Amino acid sequence: MGKYFHSVQLDAERCCGCTNCLKRCPTEAIRVHNGKAKILSERCIDCGECIRICPHHAKRANSATIEEIKKFAYVVAIPAPALFGQFNNLDSIDVVLTGLKKMGFDDVFEVSRAAELVSEATRRLIKEDKLKKPIISSACPAVVRLIKIRFPELCGNVLPLFAPIEVAARIARREAIAKTGLKSEEIGVFFITPCPAKVTEINMPNYTDKSACDGAIAVSRIYPVLTHTMDHLTEVESLGQSGLMGIGWATSGGEAAAMLGDKYLAADGIENVIRVLEELEDEHIRNVDFIELNACSGGCVGGVLNVENPYVAQARIQNLRKFLPVSLNHLEDGELDRMLWEKELAYDADIFRLDKDISKAMEMMSHMEGIIENLPQLDCGSCGAPTCRALAEDIVRGKAKETDCIFKLREKIQNVYDQLKNTI
Repeated sequence: MGKYFHSVQLDAERCCGCTNCLKRCPTEAIRVHNGKAKILSERCIDCGECIRICPHHAKRANSATIEEIKKFAYVVAIPAPALFGQFNNLDSIDVVLTGLKKMGFDDVFEVSRAAELVSEATRRLIKEDKLKKPIISSACPAVVRLIKIRFPELCGNVLPLFAPIEVAARIARREAIAKTGLKSEEIGVFFITPCPAKVTEINMPNYTDKSACDGAIAVSRIYPVLTHTMDHLTEVESLGQSGLMGIGWATSGGEAAAMLGDKYLAADGIENVIRVLEELEDEHIRNVDFIELNACSGGCVGGVLNVENPYVAQARIQNLRKFLPVSLNHLEDGELDRMLWEKELAYDADIFRLDKDISKAMEMMSHMEGIIENLPQLDCGSCGAPTCRALAEDIVRGKAKETDCIFKLREKIQNVYDQLKNTI
Protein backbone atom coordinates (compact mmCIF):
# COMPACT_ATOMS: atom_id res chain seq x y z
CA MET A 1 0.00 0.00 0.00
CA GLY A 2 1.27 3.47 -0.85
CA LYS A 3 1.06 6.56 1.32
CA TYR A 4 -2.63 6.98 0.57
CA PHE A 5 -5.34 4.32 0.29
CA HIS A 6 -8.58 5.19 -1.48
CA SER A 7 -11.81 3.31 -1.92
CA VAL A 8 -13.00 5.72 -4.63
CA GLN A 9 -11.54 4.74 -8.00
CA LEU A 10 -11.82 6.14 -11.53
CA ASP A 11 -12.85 4.03 -14.52
CA ALA A 12 -11.04 5.93 -17.28
CA GLU A 13 -12.84 4.06 -20.06
CA ARG A 14 -16.22 5.36 -18.88
CA CYS A 15 -15.00 8.90 -18.22
CA CYS A 16 -16.08 11.50 -20.79
CA GLY A 17 -14.27 14.47 -19.23
CA CYS A 18 -17.54 16.31 -18.54
CA THR A 19 -16.15 18.20 -15.44
CA ASN A 20 -19.26 17.50 -13.29
CA CYS A 21 -17.13 15.78 -10.66
CA LEU A 22 -14.46 18.47 -10.83
CA LYS A 23 -16.93 21.17 -9.83
CA ARG A 24 -18.41 19.23 -6.89
CA CYS A 25 -15.23 17.89 -5.28
CA PRO A 26 -14.89 19.59 -1.85
CA THR A 27 -11.07 19.40 -1.75
CA GLU A 28 -10.27 20.18 -5.41
CA ALA A 29 -8.91 16.65 -5.78
CA ILE A 30 -9.97 16.20 -9.42
CA ARG A 31 -8.44 17.49 -12.65
CA VAL A 32 -9.50 16.85 -16.23
CA HIS A 33 -6.75 16.55 -18.84
CA ASN A 34 -6.89 15.09 -22.34
CA GLY A 35 -10.57 14.40 -21.95
CA LYS A 36 -10.21 12.26 -18.81
CA ALA A 37 -10.60 12.98 -15.11
CA LYS A 38 -7.76 12.31 -12.71
CA ILE A 39 -8.06 12.00 -8.92
CA LEU A 40 -5.25 13.55 -6.89
CA SER A 41 -4.68 10.87 -4.28
CA GLU A 42 -3.26 13.15 -1.60
CA ARG A 43 -6.34 15.40 -1.63
CA CYS A 44 -9.18 12.90 -2.00
CA ILE A 45 -11.28 12.33 1.15
CA ASP A 46 -13.41 9.51 -0.34
CA CYS A 47 -16.63 11.39 0.38
CA GLY A 48 -18.25 9.83 -2.69
CA GLU A 49 -19.55 13.08 -4.18
CA CYS A 50 -17.93 12.24 -7.52
CA ILE A 51 -19.67 8.84 -7.51
CA ARG A 52 -22.98 10.51 -6.74
CA ILE A 53 -22.68 13.19 -9.43
CA CYS A 54 -21.04 11.31 -12.33
CA PRO A 55 -23.65 10.72 -15.09
CA HIS A 56 -21.41 8.14 -16.80
CA HIS A 57 -20.72 5.97 -13.72
CA ALA A 58 -17.00 6.50 -14.20
CA LYS A 59 -16.34 6.56 -10.45
CA ARG A 60 -16.80 3.55 -8.23
CA ALA A 61 -15.98 2.49 -4.69
CA ASN A 62 -14.00 -0.65 -4.03
CA SER A 63 -15.02 -2.71 -1.02
CA ALA A 64 -14.57 -6.25 0.25
CA THR A 65 -16.55 -9.08 -1.32
CA ILE A 66 -18.75 -11.58 0.51
CA GLU A 67 -16.34 -14.34 -0.57
CA GLU A 68 -13.58 -12.81 1.56
CA ILE A 69 -15.28 -13.90 4.77
CA LYS A 70 -14.40 -17.51 3.87
CA LYS A 71 -10.74 -16.80 4.68
CA PHE A 72 -11.52 -16.87 8.40
CA ALA A 73 -12.50 -19.64 10.79
CA TYR A 74 -15.05 -17.39 12.54
CA VAL A 75 -16.62 -14.26 11.08
CA VAL A 76 -18.54 -11.43 12.74
CA ALA A 77 -20.66 -8.91 10.82
CA ILE A 78 -20.88 -5.41 12.29
CA PRO A 79 -23.72 -3.71 10.38
CA ALA A 80 -24.11 0.07 10.25
CA PRO A 81 -27.48 1.26 11.61
CA ALA A 82 -28.14 2.72 8.14
CA LEU A 83 -28.51 -0.87 6.88
CA PHE A 84 -31.77 -1.24 8.80
CA GLY A 85 -33.36 1.56 6.77
CA GLN A 86 -32.87 -0.27 3.46
CA PHE A 87 -35.72 -2.75 3.89
CA ASN A 88 -39.46 -2.24 3.48
CA ASN A 89 -41.98 -3.39 6.11
CA LEU A 90 -39.28 -4.12 8.67
CA ASP A 91 -40.63 -4.15 12.21
CA SER A 92 -37.53 -5.47 13.97
CA ILE A 93 -33.79 -5.35 13.31
CA ASP A 94 -33.67 -8.99 14.44
CA VAL A 95 -34.80 -10.00 10.94
CA VAL A 96 -31.74 -8.32 9.40
CA LEU A 97 -29.35 -9.66 12.04
CA THR A 98 -30.68 -13.20 11.64
CA GLY A 99 -30.40 -12.85 7.87
CA LEU A 100 -26.72 -11.92 8.20
CA LYS A 101 -26.08 -15.05 10.26
CA LYS A 102 -27.96 -17.28 7.83
CA MET A 103 -26.02 -15.95 4.83
CA GLY A 104 -22.65 -16.96 6.27
CA PHE A 105 -21.64 -14.86 9.26
CA ASP A 106 -21.11 -16.70 12.54
CA ASP A 107 -22.18 -13.77 14.71
CA VAL A 108 -23.30 -10.15 14.56
CA PHE A 109 -22.51 -7.07 16.62
CA GLU A 110 -24.49 -3.93 15.84
CA VAL A 111 -22.46 -0.76 15.34
CA SER A 112 -25.42 0.99 16.96
CA ARG A 113 -24.44 -0.74 20.24
CA ALA A 114 -21.01 0.88 20.02
CA ALA A 115 -22.64 4.19 19.06
CA GLU A 116 -24.44 4.21 22.42
CA LEU A 117 -21.12 3.69 24.18
CA VAL A 118 -19.50 6.52 22.19
CA SER A 119 -22.44 8.78 23.05
CA GLU A 120 -22.03 8.06 26.76
CA ALA A 121 -18.26 8.58 26.55
CA THR A 122 -18.81 11.89 24.76
CA ARG A 123 -21.26 13.08 27.42
CA ARG A 124 -18.68 12.28 30.10
CA LEU A 125 -15.95 14.18 28.28
CA ILE A 126 -18.21 17.20 27.79
CA LYS A 127 -19.06 17.14 31.50
CA GLU A 128 -15.36 17.03 32.42
CA ASP A 129 -14.94 20.22 30.34
CA LYS A 130 -11.35 19.43 29.36
CA LEU A 131 -11.78 19.41 25.58
CA LYS A 132 -11.63 22.37 23.23
CA LYS A 133 -15.13 23.53 22.35
CA PRO A 134 -17.10 23.29 20.28
CA ILE A 135 -16.27 19.59 20.04
CA ILE A 136 -16.58 18.21 16.49
CA SER A 137 -17.73 14.61 16.09
CA SER A 138 -15.10 12.17 14.81
CA ALA A 139 -17.67 9.66 13.52
CA CYS A 140 -17.63 10.65 9.83
CA PRO A 141 -14.18 9.84 8.36
CA ALA A 142 -14.81 12.03 5.30
CA VAL A 143 -15.36 15.05 7.56
CA VAL A 144 -12.26 14.24 9.62
CA ARG A 145 -10.17 14.00 6.46
CA LEU A 146 -11.74 17.26 5.20
CA ILE A 147 -10.70 19.00 8.41
CA LYS A 148 -7.14 17.66 8.06
CA ILE A 149 -6.88 19.02 4.51
CA ARG A 150 -8.90 22.25 4.45
CA PHE A 151 -9.33 23.25 8.10
CA PRO A 152 -6.17 22.13 9.96
CA GLU A 153 -6.67 24.76 12.67
CA LEU A 154 -9.76 22.82 13.77
CA CYS A 155 -7.94 19.50 14.29
CA GLY A 156 -7.82 20.27 18.01
CA ASN A 157 -11.63 20.47 18.14
CA VAL A 158 -12.21 16.94 16.84
CA LEU A 159 -13.49 14.50 19.46
CA PRO A 160 -10.55 12.18 20.38
CA LEU A 161 -12.70 9.03 20.47
CA PHE A 162 -12.73 6.11 18.06
CA ALA A 163 -15.73 6.07 15.74
CA PRO A 164 -18.43 3.47 16.55
CA ILE A 165 -17.24 1.13 13.78
CA GLU A 166 -13.81 0.81 15.43
CA VAL A 167 -15.27 0.45 18.93
CA ALA A 168 -17.69 -2.21 17.66
CA ALA A 169 -14.92 -4.10 15.87
CA ARG A 170 -12.69 -4.17 18.94
CA ILE A 171 -15.44 -5.37 21.28
CA ALA A 172 -16.70 -7.92 18.73
CA ARG A 173 -13.19 -9.32 18.32
CA ARG A 174 -12.64 -9.57 22.08
CA GLU A 175 -15.97 -11.34 22.55
CA ALA A 176 -15.30 -13.72 19.65
CA ILE A 177 -11.89 -14.68 21.05
CA ALA A 178 -13.43 -15.35 24.46
CA LYS A 179 -16.29 -17.33 22.94
CA THR A 180 -14.33 -19.49 20.50
CA GLY A 181 -10.82 -19.67 21.92
CA LEU A 182 -9.48 -18.88 18.45
CA LYS A 183 -6.54 -16.59 17.77
CA SER A 184 -7.27 -13.02 16.67
CA GLU A 185 -5.95 -13.66 13.15
CA GLU A 186 -8.43 -16.54 12.73
CA ILE A 187 -11.37 -14.22 13.37
CA GLY A 188 -12.73 -11.93 10.66
CA VAL A 189 -14.67 -8.78 11.54
CA PHE A 190 -16.44 -7.13 8.60
CA PHE A 191 -18.28 -3.81 8.59
CA ILE A 192 -21.37 -3.45 6.38
CA THR A 193 -20.72 0.05 5.07
CA PRO A 194 -22.97 2.72 3.57
CA CYS A 195 -20.08 4.86 2.26
CA PRO A 196 -16.58 4.64 0.71
CA ALA A 197 -14.98 6.88 3.37
CA LYS A 198 -15.42 4.14 5.95
CA VAL A 199 -13.73 1.62 3.64
CA THR A 200 -10.76 3.97 3.50
CA GLU A 201 -10.84 4.54 7.27
CA ILE A 202 -10.54 0.80 7.88
CA ASN A 203 -7.61 0.45 5.49
CA MET A 204 -5.88 3.70 6.50
CA PRO A 205 -7.18 4.73 9.95
CA ASN A 206 -6.65 8.25 11.27
CA TYR A 207 -6.26 7.45 14.96
CA THR A 208 -4.53 4.08 15.19
CA ASP A 209 -1.95 2.09 13.26
CA LYS A 210 -4.29 -0.78 12.42
CA SER A 211 -8.06 -1.10 12.49
CA ALA A 212 -9.73 -4.00 14.29
CA CYS A 213 -11.87 -4.42 11.16
CA ASP A 214 -10.66 -6.84 8.50
CA GLY A 215 -12.71 -5.23 5.76
CA ALA A 216 -15.86 -3.40 4.76
CA ILE A 217 -18.57 -4.79 2.50
CA ALA A 218 -20.79 -2.26 0.73
CA VAL A 219 -24.48 -2.31 1.62
CA SER A 220 -25.27 -2.41 -2.12
CA ARG A 221 -23.06 -5.48 -2.54
CA ILE A 222 -24.61 -7.47 0.29
CA TYR A 223 -28.21 -6.28 -0.21
CA PRO A 224 -29.40 -8.77 -2.90
CA VAL A 225 -28.14 -11.86 -1.03
CA LEU A 226 -29.33 -10.55 2.33
CA THR A 227 -32.80 -9.67 1.01
CA HIS A 228 -33.20 -13.15 -0.49
CA THR A 229 -32.06 -14.74 2.77
CA MET A 230 -34.44 -12.61 4.86
CA ASP A 231 -37.35 -13.54 2.61
CA HIS A 232 -36.77 -17.23 3.32
CA LEU A 233 -36.25 -17.16 7.08
CA THR A 234 -38.26 -19.79 8.96
CA GLU A 235 -37.45 -18.35 12.38
CA VAL A 236 -35.98 -15.11 13.70
CA GLU A 237 -33.46 -15.05 16.52
CA SER A 238 -33.65 -12.42 19.23
CA LEU A 239 -30.32 -10.72 18.56
CA GLY A 240 -30.86 -6.95 18.71
CA GLN A 241 -29.14 -5.18 21.58
CA SER A 242 -29.52 -1.53 20.55
CA GLY A 243 -31.80 1.23 21.78
CA LEU A 244 -33.29 4.14 19.90
CA MET A 245 -30.21 6.22 20.72
CA GLY A 246 -27.86 3.91 18.80
CA ILE A 247 -30.19 3.28 15.86
CA GLY A 248 -30.68 7.05 15.60
CA TRP A 249 -27.03 7.49 14.57
CA ALA A 250 -28.10 6.39 11.07
CA THR A 251 -29.63 9.80 10.37
CA SER A 252 -28.39 13.35 10.67
CA GLY A 253 -28.90 14.73 14.17
CA GLY A 254 -29.02 11.31 15.81
CA GLU A 255 -25.58 11.55 17.35
CA ALA A 256 -26.10 15.14 18.49
CA ALA A 257 -29.48 14.30 20.06
CA ALA A 258 -27.74 11.57 22.08
CA MET A 259 -25.80 14.30 23.89
CA LEU A 260 -29.04 14.92 25.84
CA GLY A 261 -28.44 18.65 25.87
CA ASP A 262 -29.50 21.70 23.88
CA LYS A 263 -26.10 23.20 23.01
CA TYR A 264 -25.47 21.21 19.87
CA LEU A 265 -25.52 21.69 16.11
CA ALA A 266 -25.98 19.11 13.35
CA ALA A 267 -25.31 19.59 9.63
CA ASP A 268 -25.30 17.15 6.73
CA GLY A 269 -24.29 17.33 3.07
CA ILE A 270 -20.71 18.23 2.19
CA GLU A 271 -21.50 21.81 1.14
CA ASN A 272 -23.32 22.53 4.40
CA VAL A 273 -20.49 20.91 6.36
CA ILE A 274 -17.95 23.17 4.67
CA ARG A 275 -20.09 26.22 5.44
CA VAL A 276 -20.24 25.28 9.14
CA LEU A 277 -16.48 24.65 9.29
CA GLU A 278 -15.76 28.00 7.64
CA GLU A 279 -17.92 29.81 10.19
CA LEU A 280 -16.35 27.82 12.99
CA GLU A 281 -12.86 28.70 11.75
CA ASP A 282 -13.88 32.37 11.66
CA GLU A 283 -15.22 32.03 15.24
CA HIS A 284 -18.76 32.91 14.20
CA ILE A 285 -20.25 29.91 15.99
CA ARG A 286 -20.49 30.32 19.76
CA ASN A 287 -22.40 28.85 22.71
CA VAL A 288 -22.29 25.36 21.19
CA ASP A 289 -20.77 22.37 23.00
CA PHE A 290 -21.01 19.74 20.28
CA ILE A 291 -21.15 19.72 16.48
CA GLU A 292 -22.24 16.69 14.47
CA LEU A 293 -21.20 16.78 10.81
CA ASN A 294 -22.09 14.23 8.13
CA ALA A 295 -20.64 14.44 4.62
CA CYS A 296 -23.68 12.67 3.16
CA SER A 297 -27.07 14.37 2.94
CA GLY A 298 -29.39 12.93 5.57
CA GLY A 299 -26.50 11.31 7.43
CA CYS A 300 -25.28 7.75 6.88
CA VAL A 301 -28.60 6.79 5.23
CA GLY A 302 -27.47 9.08 2.40
CA GLY A 303 -24.26 7.15 1.73
CA VAL A 304 -23.58 6.35 -1.94
CA LEU A 305 -23.18 2.62 -1.18
CA ASN A 306 -26.76 2.31 0.06
CA VAL A 307 -29.59 1.18 -2.22
CA GLU A 308 -32.60 3.06 -0.82
CA ASN A 309 -33.63 6.69 -1.18
CA PRO A 310 -32.18 8.40 1.93
CA TYR A 311 -35.46 10.08 2.84
CA VAL A 312 -37.34 6.80 2.66
CA ALA A 313 -34.59 5.12 4.70
CA GLN A 314 -34.75 7.91 7.26
CA ALA A 315 -38.51 7.43 7.68
CA ARG A 316 -37.99 3.69 8.18
CA ILE A 317 -35.33 4.30 10.81
CA GLN A 318 -37.71 6.62 12.68
CA ASN A 319 -40.39 3.93 12.57
CA LEU A 320 -38.00 1.28 13.92
CA ARG A 321 -37.04 3.51 16.86
CA LYS A 322 -40.64 3.92 18.07
CA PHE A 323 -40.78 0.85 20.26
CA LEU A 324 -37.17 0.68 21.42
CA PRO A 325 -35.80 1.62 24.86
CA VAL A 326 -33.60 4.72 25.00
CA SER A 327 -30.30 2.86 25.36
CA LEU A 328 -29.23 -0.71 26.09
CA ASN A 329 -25.47 -0.24 26.29
CA HIS A 330 -23.37 1.45 28.96
CA LEU A 331 -19.67 1.92 29.58
CA GLU A 332 -17.83 -0.59 31.73
CA ASP A 333 -14.97 0.45 34.01
CA GLY A 334 -11.97 1.45 31.91
CA GLU A 335 -13.93 1.29 28.63
CA LEU A 336 -13.64 5.03 27.95
CA ASP A 337 -9.83 4.88 28.14
CA ARG A 338 -9.81 2.07 25.55
CA MET A 339 -11.88 4.28 23.20
CA LEU A 340 -9.43 7.19 23.17
CA TRP A 341 -7.26 7.79 20.09
CA GLU A 342 -3.89 6.11 19.98
CA LYS A 343 -2.35 8.93 17.95
CA GLU A 344 -3.18 12.60 17.37
CA LEU A 345 -4.96 13.97 14.33
CA ALA A 346 -2.26 15.74 12.33
CA TYR A 347 -2.28 18.07 9.33
CA ASP A 348 -0.32 16.73 6.36
CA ALA A 349 1.63 19.82 5.31
CA ASP A 350 3.09 18.11 2.23
CA ILE A 351 -0.29 18.16 0.48
CA PHE A 352 -0.22 21.88 -0.34
CA ARG A 353 3.51 22.61 0.01
CA LEU A 354 4.77 24.00 -3.29
CA ASP A 355 8.36 23.00 -2.57
CA LYS A 356 10.43 21.69 0.34
CA ASP A 357 12.80 24.62 -0.09
CA ILE A 358 11.09 27.59 1.63
CA SER A 359 12.71 30.24 -0.57
CA LYS A 360 11.74 28.38 -3.74
CA ALA A 361 8.21 27.86 -2.41
CA MET A 362 7.89 31.61 -1.76
CA GLU A 363 9.11 32.32 -5.28
CA MET A 364 6.55 29.89 -6.70
CA MET A 365 3.81 31.48 -4.58
CA SER A 366 4.69 34.92 -5.94
CA HIS A 367 4.61 33.55 -9.48
CA MET A 368 1.27 31.90 -8.75
CA GLU A 369 -0.30 35.16 -7.53
CA GLY A 370 0.87 36.88 -10.71
CA ILE A 371 -0.74 34.18 -12.84
CA ILE A 372 -4.01 34.47 -10.91
CA GLU A 373 -4.19 38.20 -11.61
CA ASN A 374 -4.04 37.49 -15.35
CA LEU A 375 -6.75 34.83 -15.29
CA PRO A 376 -10.46 35.73 -15.76
CA GLN A 377 -11.52 34.66 -12.20
CA LEU A 378 -14.58 32.85 -13.56
CA ASP A 379 -13.79 29.42 -12.07
CA CYS A 380 -15.55 27.85 -15.06
CA GLY A 381 -13.60 24.58 -14.97
CA SER A 382 -13.08 24.50 -18.73
CA CYS A 383 -9.31 24.39 -18.21
CA GLY A 384 -9.55 21.08 -16.35
CA ALA A 385 -8.99 22.64 -12.92
CA PRO A 386 -11.87 23.54 -10.54
CA THR A 387 -10.83 27.19 -10.03
CA CYS A 388 -8.50 29.78 -11.53
CA ARG A 389 -6.38 29.55 -8.37
CA ALA A 390 -6.12 25.77 -8.79
CA LEU A 391 -5.04 26.25 -12.41
CA ALA A 392 -2.38 28.76 -11.32
CA GLU A 393 -1.09 26.27 -8.76
CA ASP A 394 -0.97 23.53 -11.40
CA ILE A 395 0.96 25.87 -13.70
CA VAL A 396 3.67 26.67 -11.14
CA ARG A 397 3.92 22.96 -10.34
CA GLY A 398 4.51 22.26 -14.03
CA LYS A 399 1.32 20.25 -14.44
CA ALA A 400 -0.55 22.72 -16.65
CA LYS A 401 0.03 25.71 -18.88
CA GLU A 402 -1.64 29.12 -19.05
CA THR A 403 -3.23 28.42 -22.43
CA ASP A 404 -5.26 25.60 -20.82
CA CYS A 405 -7.55 28.50 -19.92
CA ILE A 406 -9.80 28.93 -22.97
CA PHE A 407 -9.87 32.70 -22.47
CA LYS A 408 -6.08 32.95 -22.47
CA LEU A 409 -5.93 30.58 -25.43
CA ARG A 410 -8.44 32.70 -27.35
CA GLU A 411 -6.42 35.79 -26.46
CA LYS A 412 -3.24 34.16 -27.77
CA ILE A 413 -4.95 33.05 -30.99
CA GLN A 414 -6.30 36.56 -31.47
CA ASN A 415 -2.79 38.03 -31.04
CA VAL A 416 -1.38 35.58 -33.59
CA TYR A 417 -4.19 36.42 -36.00
CA ASP A 418 -3.60 40.17 -35.58
CA GLN A 419 0.13 39.72 -36.25
CA LEU A 420 -0.53 37.67 -39.38
CA LYS A 421 -3.11 40.19 -40.61
CA ASN A 422 -0.63 43.02 -40.23
CA THR A 423 1.99 41.22 -42.32
CA ILE A 424 -0.34 40.80 -45.29
